[in-house]
Amino acid sequence: MSNDPIAYHGAILHFVDDPGSRRDPGRAMEFYPDGLLVVRDGRIESIGDRRALKPWLTVDTAVVDYGEQLILPGFVDTHVHYAQTDIIASYGTELLDWLERFAFPAERAFTSGIHSREVADFFLKELLRNGTTTAMVFATVHRESVDAIFAAAQAARMRIIAGKIMMDRHCPEWLRDTPESSYEDAKALIERWHGKDRLAYAITPRFAPTSSEAQLDVCRRLADEHSGVFIQSHLAENHAEVAWMKELFPSSRSYLDVYDRFGLLRPRAVYAHSIHIDEADRARMAASGAAASFCPTSNLFLGSGLFDFGAARDAGVHVGIGTDVGGGISFSMLRTLAEGYKVVKLAGNTLSPWRALYTATLGGARALGLEANVGSLAPGRDADFIVLDPNATPLIERRMAHATTLEEKLFAMMMLGDDRAIAATYVMGECAHGLVPEAIPRVG
Repeated sequence: MSNDPIAYHGAILHFVDDPGSRRDPGRAMEFYPDGLLVVRDGRIESIGDRRALKPWLTVDTAVVDYGEQLILPGFVDTHVHYAQTDIIASYGTELLDWLERFAFPAERAFTSGIHSREVADFFLKELLRNGTTTAMVFATVHRESVDAIFAAAQAARMRIIAGKIMMDRHCPEWLRDTPESSYEDAKALIERWHGKDRLAYAITPRFAPTSSEAQLDVCRRLADEHSGVFIQSHLAENHAEVAWMKELFPSSRSYLDVYDRFGLLRPRAVYAHSIHIDEADRARMAASGAAASFCPTSNLFLGSGLFDFGAARDAGVHVGIGTDVGGGISFSMLRTLAEGYKVVKLAGNTLSPWRALYTATLGGARALGLEANVGSLAPGRDADFIVLDPNATPLIERRMAHATTLEEKLFAMMMLGDDRAIAATYVMGECAHGLVPEAIPRVG
């Protein structure tokens, strides 16, 4: 990587705050219709209007010109299963049946390091092809699966949070571990990978019903012993799952209370779905600093329910967006946001394109506690960004020709866009997907 700066020209948009928390959403974002993004040594050096920044560039500064295409921060996927890539779009009745029929058998194959590496490589390429540069990832119960995703992410220089699934009951014997083995495995993986380059470890009990109280206590022990690690699990996704949890943990007030009893509600803890929870749960989640991952495509696909986005945000809960592949049916954050709009609409609210894109970028980074590193294009942040093509398909191009405001254009892109709309994806200032226009020295 050269120490010389490179300037990227295009329309540039990023968020500095949650547009839903301000009376004037415009104050939560910065938009430069004719902007420059200056990158040096993998990080953002400056951002602003081209005319204002141009005098500060040297004569031979390379300029990559994306014209009228839109430059955004890379997407942040706060919940996805890389080991379920091969079962995406598998027909099932509902969550628990789907796990038994598809997810568990698929995860069995990850005893093989060769298989794990092949899927990990494909998975990360799909993320990049869809504009996702940061992701919180479930592996499987096998250590090999964690080594594979971290090694592939390190080679791709991506910011990936991942962990070995822990489950010592109510699962096939060939996917079962023990409290002792899960502790030793996680401890070894943390020592090997956590904090290495852009990688971080997540303690990963699959969900409360598949972990004994002894194993949940091990999760707390690991979190207490290793500063800065993450926690990820599932919460209240499905009515049958919630009922099952009540049978297994009769003394707990709620599903969330199970995790709380074991000290697993804290900053850097992310709970996927969080659909069937109440006001008290939301208040406790907000107070603890834990976050929710909104997974609309999988919730609709499996018929699990409608996440109350408005109630979560009103309670002060940090919310990110998760594709939840393979329950989710697309790696595309744009398609996921489109489904999110429908879920919020069905719940009697609305999701503006401003708040949707915020949630997929800076909001997701805040949910993970990584806003100092990713999620925006502020100076000093990692140069993870994407380029959206307003002419990606004939339909999008035609719709854009009839859009009169930026808000209208962004909403149309969110509803009509998919991987084809991602013209380029950059990781640490280097193009990881797409074509790069020829860089030319600054002229005039």
